[in-house]
Amino acid sequence: MTPAIKVAEKHKITFQVHQYKHDKKHESYGLEAAEKMNVDPKQVFKTLVVELDKKLVVAILPVTEQLNLKAVANALKGKKAQMANKNDVLRSSGYVLGGVSPLGQKKQLTTVIDETAKSYSDIYVSAGKRGLEIQLNAQDLASILSASFVALT
Repeated sequence: MTPAIKVAEKHKITFQVHQYKHDKKHESYGLEAAEKMNVDPKQVFKTLVVELDKKLVVAILPVTEQLNLKAVANALKGKKAQMANKNDVLRSSGYVLGGVSPLGQKKQLTTVIDETAKSYSDIYVSAGKRGLEIQLNAQDLASILSASFVALT
């Protein structure tokens, strides 16, 4: 059981865990998850850690999309946004790249979720390991993380 699953249980939300065999050769963790779970890739969301004005923040967006760093900066009233260094991501979240969950991170960071998440009854995010996804309601996710919905792509 991962820290992400423990957080979902602690908050007593409805969720489902999906496991699949991760292929190290696959180019995209998120697209692989959608393929192996046989779900719409637009419903599978990736968790990206961004350095915004020398502070780390989290952006959650569909695996089919590219993050617009200016959109993150604007949404969080910052100036300069760039992808965080992978060592900083590991240190801050406790998760490895490709398995970073927005839930159960070592340090809860300011989080924004792409507004498209609201158009689905459930979305899928990493459950804290490559090959492990958690299906949950986007509003529940936002509530647990005190996150806001914004345009990120």
